[in-house]
Amino acid sequence: MALEEKRAWIMAAVTICAYAVYLIVVLGRAGSGSLTDVPYVATLLWTVGAAIVASIVLHIAASIASPRDAGRKDQRDREIGRFGEHIGQSFVVLGGVAALVMAMAELDHFWIANTVYLAFVLSSLLGSIAKIAAYRRGFQTW
Repeated sequence: MALEEKRAWIMAAVTICAYAVYLIVVLGRAGSGSLTDVPYVATLLWTVGAAIVASIVLHIAASIASPRDAGRKDQRDREIGRFGEHIGQSFVVLGGVAALVMAMAELDHFWIANTVYLAFVLSSLLGSIAKIAAYRRGFQTW
């Protein structure tokens, strides 16, 4: 398995775990009350920060485990990386538009922030899945 494919697996796993922790904490705090009253900002920041740190540490560990592949990218790796990023960015755009509409409708900050966070999560996840699929099933350049 190429190092870049390992990195895509790492990013997918870290994204899923971080968002799951966020949901568990926020939904657990809600109880029978309103979700908009739940303190979410610190949890959001901590899960995003922890995901970034975990991703960096795991990428370093993967590079150490495969020292001859570290720092090596061929043309296929670059094209798959670009392909995955383009696929994933669609959710960032959709999330941004949704957040803009929600802000114009003057919805609660909770919903706007969570829409943006979900868009980033889906972007990362979809980009990683696209990269993994391209490595596993082949990649057609245009």
